Amino acid sequence: MDRGYNPLNPFPESGDSTRQRKETRMRFGMSGCFLPADMNDLTPEMCRRARELGFSGIFTRFRANDPHTTPKAQAQRARDVIEGEGIRLYQATGYWQNMVTPDETLRKDAVRTVQAALRLAGWLGARGIDTGPGSMNPDGPWFPHPYNYTEQAKQQLIKTLKECTQAAEDNGVFLSLECHQLVTLKTPEIAREVLDAVDSRWVRCDYDSANWITLEDIYDTGRALNHHFDTVGKHIVSCHAKDIWIENRLTLHLQDGCPGKGLMDFKTLFRRMEALDPDYPVIAEGNKTEELPFVSKLFHDTANELGIRVLGADE
Repeated sequence: MDRGYNPLNPFPESGDSTRQRKETRMRFGMSGCFLPADMNDLTPEMCRRARELGFSGIFTRFRANDPHTTPKAQAQRARDVIEGEGIRLYQATGYWQNMVTPDETLRKDAVRTVQAALRLAGWLGARGIDTGPGSMNPDGPWFPHPYNYTEQAKQQLIKTLKECTQAAEDNGVFLSLECHQLVTLKTPEIAREVLDAVDSRWVRCDYDSANWITLEDIYDTGRALNHHFDTVGKHIVSCHAKDIWIENRLTLHLQDGCPGKGLMDFKTLFRRMEALDPDYPVIAEGNKTEELPFVSKLFHDTANELGIRVLGADE
């Protein structure tokens, strides 16, 4: 019998391992696109549309809803809409606070924001929140800054995450860190070091397939993916499936975007994610609304070619 996800018990003692499972299976989700910035604008039709496109869950970025002030009743209303249409909330946003800042006042504010995001995600019935470590670049949390790559930034991140572990456990919500070359978690080795130091089954890695791809990797992304999973796989708990390609410019530019438009080895990505756990969702990212049918077909066709059964929300 298939093991469904229980947000209050995401580590069931089922004995279900890669060696023991005869059937391979996985879950697909979608993010962004027609999903609203305000949870008050979420409708049953939107959730139904996601399901009809072949996705059993969604990743919402309710940027308009302050995690410190949004009432539980408002979150419950959105949860009722999602669950009423038979889909899952695979991820909610972590609000992109700066967890690496050397300013202790600002860092403590970041802790409170993450804790509030975890509480709100719990009210929404989300499996996890997705957040990066932040950046000292004033233009955005994913942009480069020399401080991001210092030992101090890494230690500040570890301290922040440790102070958020109890909130993640109390709310039954994964704190899923997204990594990228331009922020503190610039390599899988650094991500492993940070997550090993935090040492919490609730603070994990959301693996984005494009974010660690380099010039050396771009023409052999399968090799790169295998290295990433070999290095940090024990911490991965979800995946953003995104494509990447190199552009004809006179300075290096690797562009991420819609799955199926670039050089990403999705067969390797799906194999490695399924081998970790079929309950770990693979969430389409980087695409526009009008590209969702193409992406869904790519995902389902790839899974079918690999002999992987795609699970529905009720399985």
